[in-house]
Amino acid sequence: MTPQRSLGLTSATALVIANMIGAGVFTTSGFLLADLGSPWYVLAAWAVGGVQAALGAMCYGALARRIPESGGEYLFLSRTLHPAAGYVAGWLSLLVGFSAPIAAAAFAFGAYARPWFGGAPPPLAGTVLILAFAAVHAAEVRRGAQVQNGAVLAKVILIVVFVAIAACRIELPAAQPDPPFPVAVFGVSLIWISFSYSGWNAAIYIGGEIKDPERTIPRSLILGTALVTLLYLGLNAVFVFSAPVAELAGKLEVGRIAARAVGGALMEEAVAGLIAVVLVSSVSSLVMAGPRVYAQMALDGVLPRWLAAASGPPRASIALQAGLALLFLWSATFDALLTWIGFTLSISTAATVAALIVLRKREGKSLAVPGYPVVPWLFLAGVVAMTAFTVLQRPLESLVGFATLAAGLAAWRLQKEK
Repeated sequence: MTPQRSLGLTSATALVIANMIGAGVFTTSGFLLADLGSPWYVLAAWAVGGVQAALGAMCYGALARRIPESGGEYLFLSRTLHPAAGYVAGWLSLLVGFSAPIAAAAFAFGAYARPWFGGAPPPLAGTVLILAFAAVHAAEVRRGAQVQNGAVLAKVILIVVFVAIAACRIELPAAQPDPPFPVAVFGVSLIWISFSYSGWNAAIYIGGEIKDPERTIPRSLILGTALVTLLYLGLNAVFVFSAPVAELAGKLEVGRIAARAVGGALMEEAVAGLIAVVLVSSVSSLVMAGPRVYAQMALDGVLPRWLAAASGPPRASIALQAGLALLFLWSATFDALLTWIGFTLSISTAATVAALIVLRKREGKSLAVPGYPVVPWLFLAGVVAMTAFTVLQRPLESLVGFATLAAGLAAWRLQKEK
C-alpha cells in the first residue's frame, strides 16, 4: 500500500531537529574538555562537527531527490550499490541508528529526572518513556507528528532562553595560553560529537510520508542542521565558560554544573527540566523515524513480512524497536553506547555518500549534487580521519563497531540461504 504523504516542511524539519538534539550535547563536553584541555578547542570541535553534518545533509538531500521514499541508508544503498550493502545499513539502523540512541536518551532522561521520580533508577523512568511514545506513534501518523512538533518548538525556545540568560551572566576567563593542539585526540573527539549531530539525516527515513519530497526533504535536512549547529555552539559556549575547567572536565552532568554556576540551585533545576524536555522529544523522534526503515525492509522481503504496515504506522516495527531499546537500556553502560553509536554510524553514512558518488558517475549531471565533487569527497575525508584516529586511540570500541558490521553481513548471508 502506498503511504499517505501527510507531513510538510515543518514536520520534516522538526523531526531532524528532534533527532539531533538529544543526550549527546548535554553529556559530552565535560569529557571533551578533559581530553582537549581548552574550552576553545572544545568549541572548535563542535564547529567542525557542524560543518561535517552540513556536508552530509547536502549529500543526503541529493539522494533524497533521486529516491524520495522511506527507508534511509537501507534504501539508498540497496538501490545504488548492492542489496547486501543495504541490508547491513538497515541492520545498523535497527541496532545502532535508532534502538541504541533511544536507550541512551531514555537513560539520560531517567538520570536527570531521577529526583522527580523519588530516586527511581534511570532505566525505570526510561522504560516508561519508551513505552509511552511507542504507543503514541503506533496510534496514528498525523497525531504523532503534532506531538513531535510541539515538543520540538518547546525545547528550541527553552534552549534559546537559557543561552540568552547565561550569556548575560558569564564572564570570559583571563586569556591563558592553550595547550598544544592534540590532533589525534581531536579526531577521536569528533566521533563523540558525531553522535550528538547524528539525526541530520532523519527526514530520509520517512520520505514516503512527506509531501513534495524532492523539495521538502533536502530543505528540511539543511534547515534542521543549520539551526541545531547554532544552538550547539551557543549551548557549549555556556557550558565551557560557565565554570573553571577543573570543575567541568570529565563530568557527565555538565549541563547541571554550568546552570548551577550561572544561576544557583534554581537555575540548575530549571535546566534539568529543559534537558528532560529535550530528551523526551529525542525519544519521540527516534521512535517515529526508525520503524519506517524496518517496514521498508520487510516490504522488500529481507525482513519478516509482519514488520511491514498494511495501513497506518508500522506498529509491529515500532514494537520490535521498543523491545530492543529496552534491552540496551537495561544491559549497557551510557558511555559504551555513545562510543559504539558514533563510530559505527559514521561508517554507515560514509558508505551512503560513497554510493552517491557512484550514482553520480553512473547518471552524470542529471543527478544534481551541491558542490560536487568537493562536498561528498570532503565529507568522506572527514569520516576516514575520524575512523582512523578512533581505531588508534580506542581499539576496543572500534573492534565492537566492526564486529557489528560483520554480524550484519553474516545475517544477510543467512537470510539469502533460506
